[in-house]
Amino acid sequence: MKTSSIGRKLVMSISGMFLIMFLTLHLAINLTSVISREAYETACKFMDENIFIKIMVPVLALGFVVHIVMGIILTIQNRKSRPIDYKVKGKNPKVSWASKNMFALGLIVLGLLVIHLGHFWAKMQLQHFLGNEGENPYDLVKTVFSNGWYVAMYVVWILALYFHISHGFWSMFQSMGATNSKWIPRLQKIAIIYSHIIMIGFMIIPIYFFLGFGGA
Repeated sequence: MKTSSIGRKLVMSISGMFLIMFLTLHLAINLTSVISREAYETACKFMDENIFIKIMVPVLALGFVVHIVMGIILTIQNRKSRPIDYKVKGKNPKVSWASKNMFALGLIVLGLLVIHLGHFWAKMQLQHFLGNEGENPYDLVKTVFSNGWYVAMYVVWILALYFHISHGFWSMFQSMGATNSKWIPRLQKIAIIYSHIIMIGFMIIPIYFFLGFGGA
C-alpha cells in the first residue's frame, strides 16, 4: 500500500512537470497577442503547422489530465486514511494555505479550464483538426476578453492557478526525492518567482484587451 502511494505521488509529480511545461508554452504564445495582431497570428500558425508542437501539446495536455485524476485519487485516499481526531484538531501553522487547499484549488482550475477551452480551443484548434477554418485567433481573443464577467472569471482562474503552483512546484521536486534541507528553501523561492510570472503574464492578456488596447 505504501509503495503504491509513493508510486502515485511520483506520477503526480511527473505529470505536474507536464503542467508546468504546458503553461509555460501557452503563456509564451499568448503573450504575443499584446505585441500585435501579426505576432499572435504568426505564433498561432506556427502552433498549428509545426509537427513537433502538434505532437507535444496533446502529450502535455494528457499529462495535465493525469495530474488532475491522480490529485483526486490521492486526496480521497488521504482523507480515508486520516484519523477523525486529526481532521478536527490537526492544524499545523507551518503548513501553507495553498498546501491545505490544493484539492479545492485544483477543482477551480479544472472547472474554469473547461470553460476556457470551450471559448478558445473548441473554436480554433478543434476546428482545424476537423478540417474547418476556425475563427481568427486575434479577433476571438478581443471578443471574449471584452466581456467583463469572463475577464473576472479568468482572473479568479489565474489566482487559483497561482496558489496551486506556488505549493505544487517545489512539492513536485520533493516527491521526486529532493528533500535536502538546502534545496527545499531554494525550490520554494523558485516556485514563488515562477508562480508570479505565470500569474502576471496570464493576467496581462485579458486586462489588456478589456481596457481596449487591442488593435484593429
